[in-house]
This record gives sequence, structure tokens and C-alpha cells, in this order.
Amino acid sequence: MQEFIFINGPTGVGKTTLAKKLHQHYQGVYIEQHMIPDFYNYLKDADEAALLEEKVCWEAMLAMVEQFHDLGFKHIIILDYDDIRAREIPSRFKGKAFICLKLISSDFEQNKQQMLHREPPGLTHLETLIRGTEKIMQRALLPNERVIDIAGKTPDMVFDEAVSLIDTYQSQKDYTYQPLPENDFDSWVQIKRKRMDES
Repeated sequence: MQEFIFINGPTGVGKTTLAKKLHQHYQGVYIEQHMIPDFYNYLKDADEAALLEEKVCWEAMLAMVEQFHDLGFKHIIILDYDDIRAREIPSRFKGKAFICLKLISSDFEQNKQQMLHREPPGLTHLETLIRGTEKIMQRALLPNERVIDIAGKTPDMVFDEAVSLIDTYQSQKDYTYQPLPENDFDSWVQIKRKRMDES
């Protein structure tokens, strides 16, 4: 049984659709980072304020995840975090039963159409989508991370594949992990940090 199920991948690939189906199936806990309440940020610099808000929301979400775990919940589904945060998961959850599902689409047109036709409408800047898709597809797998290629598959087919992985995968709890370079990840956090460093 997986204690934690992380879902990552480019925009429009079906992460939320899959997460909701998994939540209904496992009757566990479902947490997206945007569920953390907004707070008033007194920083005047927009990039600095955005970075602080993202950091606070990420840490608050992890604290909430740990609390659910301490209360005995299993199949805690976590998504909607900046891709670079996936880099931290193997360090922070080492010793626990977790799986990361990396959703990709080898058919970019399918990913693009899903993104354009979802409600509410998703990211419409195609260059950003292409960059993110390529980076996420190309980076090496993290410990306990498995890929699901959605190309040519319906949401139900993706769900069935995910359940099969979750139910049969034996999570590694002891491993050596050297974090991948930050540039391997698609990250608006990293873009903002770079912009601040250059100014």
C-alpha cells in the first residue's frame, strides 16, 4: 500500500483528472498546493513575493500531508506543485512508501488539445507548454518515480494504468539519492529566481 502518491507532469496532461479518479477509488486524501489559503504578502517586489508565497504554500502543504499521515491516512494524493519541488521528494520522503507518477504525452498535439479544451481554460502560451513538456519528458527518473504516457489513451485507460502501478509497485525505502540539477526541471520558481539574480 502506498502512503503517498505524487503526481507531476506538464500542464494539460491530465494530472487533476487522474488525481480525482484515484481519490474516489482509494478514498484517501487529496491535496493540491493551490488549496493552501492565500495570505497577504507585504513584499513590494513581485517576484520576491511570488517566491515567498510558493515556498510557504509548499511547506504548509507538506506539513498538512505529514499530519494526515500521522493520523493514519494512506493513499495521500499530492499534486499541483512547481516541478522543481519534485527534486525534494526523494529526500523528504525517504523511508516511506511513496510513488511518483510522472504523466507525459509523447503526442504533443494531444497534450495541447487537452490543455486548450479543459475547464477552466489552461495555459495558452504554447512555447511555455513546449518547453515544460520537453524538460519534464527528458529529465531522469527520481527514486520511486514511474512514467505514464497518456498518448492515445482515454482518462479511464490512464486511471487503470495508474492503479496497476500503485497497487503492484514495491516502493524503495532505502536508496542513495543525489538531487538532479535544478536546470533539469521545468520551474517558474527557477525562472523568477534567475530574473531576480540578473536584476
